This record gives sequence, C-alpha cells and structure tokens, in this order.
Amino acid sequence: MRVLVTGGAGYIGSHTCVELLEAGHEVFVIDNLSNGHEIALDRVRGITNRDLQFMNADIRDAVALDKILNTFKPDSVIHFAGLKAVGESVANPLKYYDVNVRGSISLLAAMSKVKCDNIVFSSSATVYGKPQYLPYDEEHPTNPVNPYGRTKLIIENIINDWTKADTKRKGSILRYFNPVGAHETGQIGEEPIGIPNNLMPYIAQVADGRRDHLNIYGNDYDTSDGTGARDYIHVVDLASAHLNALQSQKILNNFEILNIGSGKATTVLELIKFFENAVGISIELRYLKRRDGDLDIFWADPSKAMNLINWQPKRSIDKMCKDAWRWQKNNLIGYA
Repeated sequence: MRVLVTGGAGYIGSHTCVELLEAGHEVFVIDNLSNGHEIALDRVRGITNRDLQFMNADIRDAVALDKILNTFKPDSVIHFAGLKAVGESVANPLKYYDVNVRGSISLLAAMSKVKCDNIVFSSSATVYGKPQYLPYDEEHPTNPVNPYGRTKLIIENIINDWTKADTKRKGSILRYFNPVGAHETGQIGEEPIGIPNNLMPYIAQVADGRRDHLNIYGNDYDTSDGTGARDYIHVVDLASAHLNALQSQKILNNFEILNIGSGKATTVLELIKFFENAVGISIELRYLKRRDGDLDIFWADPSKAMNLINWQPKRSIDKMCKDAWRWQKNNLIGYA
C-alpha cells in the first residue's frame, strides 16, 4: 500500500515508518517538525535500507495536503500529527483545539477529495478519564479530564461521522497507553524538545548526567508502593499495532476502537528499579506533591486488538529500559 504518515518524524511515527517499510509499503511523511526530527527519517532509511518521501508541512495547510494527496495518491493514512502535552493543553487549550482538531478536519477533507477512504488514528487512553472499573476496555465510558484528551475524543467522533457518511470509508482508532523504549538499533528513539513530559526520557537523562535527579509527583497513591501505576508498552510493539490495524482494515468494522497496551500496570518506583537493574546506574529521586488530575492506577485490556488484528505486546519492561538506555547512550545530545 501507499501510506501517508502524518507526524511521521516524531517518536511513535518514526518507529511506525520502520514497520511499514519493512513490511513492503510505500511511505510519505508529512510533519511540521514542531516535535519531530528530519534526521530521524534519514535513520529510518538506514535501518530499513528503503526510501520514503517527506514534506515539511502542517496538516492545517490545505494547499500542501492537496499537493501531497494528488501526487502520492495514498491508499491509507496513519494519523499521528498533533500536540500531546497534557499540562500545556490545560494552559493553552485553544492551541490544542486548533492544531489537533482543526488539523484532523483538514486532513479528512483532503482525503475526501481524492477518495482516500482509510485512516488509522493514533488516539490515547486519556479519553477514558477517571476509571469506573479496571482494566479499561473499549466499552468503558469516555470522560477525558484535560483538553488534550478532549481533543482526541472529538477527533474520534469526527472520524466516526466521516465513516458513516460513506460506507466505503474505514476508520480505526488506537487508544494507546504509555509508550517507552526505542528501536533496538539505538538509531531512533524519544527525544523530547525541552524538559521531558514523559517518565522514561527523564529517567534516562538523569542516568546520563544531564539532570541531577528525578521528581516523583506523589507517593501516597493507592498502589503497592504509593507511586502512580501505568500501563507501559514498548514503542515498537505500538508501531506494529498500527501496521496490523492498517493491514486488517478490510476485515474490521467501518469504525473500530482498539486498546493498545501491555495489559498490566507498573508503578513509577518499579519502572525505576527495572531501569537501574538494566543499566547499573542509580537514579536520584525527590518526592513532590501530586499533580492535579493524575490517577492512582490504570491499565488496558488489549484482548480485542489481540483477537481482531492479530497483535500482541512482545517486549518486556526490562527490554523497554535497555532499549531506551541504548538510544540515550548512543545519542547523548539527541538527533543533533
């Protein structure tokens, strides 16, 4: 297939491009590089020994989108492009609605013009909000507690309506949990711009000496050790889920929602201990008060994805830590 990947120069997008190319698909990436790196795509080419096309553009740019879709003529789109920092979304919600929601509408409008009828959307478990029961399954009520999560749910609903308007259209929604790790080559990984919002890159930056300690927000949660517990999934497993969803769309419903996670929860302290054991470096810790909106514990029930798209998470927490550290050691100043 010819696959357009929005946000393909980012963390999850670049790993998904590797999976797509290795499976024999043609890839065109559109990314405005606000949170991605063009050199990551060069490394994707090196890992796979295959080429891909790239345009530095914003999906809100209708002219650029029309040009790509009319020339590349994709069979399908995998949609990652968007902003993703929860705290920033609370501070600047209009920016998130503009980039995430308006960008997705622009993308679907451009797809409609050229009769590109298939989209896989990279959504988030944040759409569920506070758990009414655990693990989260796809039937769990949705009630996101921050603007970022609300933009994801709005986009899901827009895609649902888009598929209902034409029975030839397919929309697959992947609600994923906490991606960590890196490609085992150490060539591509997570390089946050500025201070990391996610736990694993922050741990790795403490381990390499870039930061002197790790802040843990809260140690009084209702978990085994008092720290928050999350469902962590290796980024390559997550990338393979996008590939499997894409390749399974013919047998899926016109609109399908799938949870992508490991199916278990790991606390912050447990993840740190795994990392310390994997790399042999102690992580200095400081405890701060809880952040508003943080949940005690959550994890996914990924059985629907396992059954429908023949996918399962294969890589352990230990593997996630070792791969994240290999990436960090090989790229002490990131892609620069």
